[in-house]
Amino acid sequence: MHRLTTAREIVQDYGYVLGRRWLSLRRGMTPPPPSSTPTARPVLLIPGVFETWHYLDAVATRLREQGHAVHHPAELGFTRRPIPETALIVQRYLERLDLRDVVIVGHSKGGLIGKLLLMQDRDARIAHIIAINAPFPGSPLARYAVSAWREFSPARPVIRELAAATEVDDRIVSIYSRFDQYVPGTSRLAGARNVEIPVAGHFRVLAHPQVLDTVARWAAEPAASARPSSAAAPRDD
Repeated sequence: MHRLTTAREIVQDYGYVLGRRWLSLRRGMTPPPPSSTPTARPVLLIPGVFETWHYLDAVATRLREQGHAVHHPAELGFTRRPIPETALIVQRYLERLDLRDVVIVGHSKGGLIGKLLLMQDRDARIAHIIAINAPFPGSPLARYAVSAWREFSPARPVIRELAAATEVDDRIVSIYSRFDQYVPGTSRLAGARNVEIPVAGHFRVLAHPQVLDTVARWAAEPAASARPSSAAAPRDD
């Protein structure tokens, strides 16, 4: 029964993908601009590989309702560029708009990009990041992949660099599904705040009520509050 339930959830997961593709056709590729009269800190969203801003639409809607200025850098497109190159695009966006006390919400590859930005945040622009189903240790499935997916191989230098940078893990909230078909290991990150969602799937979790509540909560928290009381062990919320 458990396997049948998981299989059903994975089918629903790809239904979510189809829905996002349809949304992109209906609404176009130009993301909505951030609010000009925000009442809360800025939040920047980074989708995963071959994803557009539409995948994070439910997250964006919830954050706007809380008064956040939600930023979707149009330059990201389908997030196909390598992680370091994409991080540089986001960094230049932050500098161009002089954004500070920013929370970054990243799905999958977007979470890895967010962590790299934390590592390189010399101007202290970023409060913390919220990662959703981010393959922090890489994914062994990358060896069978083509194109941009190969970047997630645990043997790739950028994945090793990210894994070694544990000094920023206490500024990360890692949200992950009970089962993720693209991250066979885990997105649980030692030193971070970890939140497991009781569903299967890599994508549809982006619209799950518990995920939206968790993102909304931590987007509003002061920077220091996102840090676990002990960085030596994972913290579950």
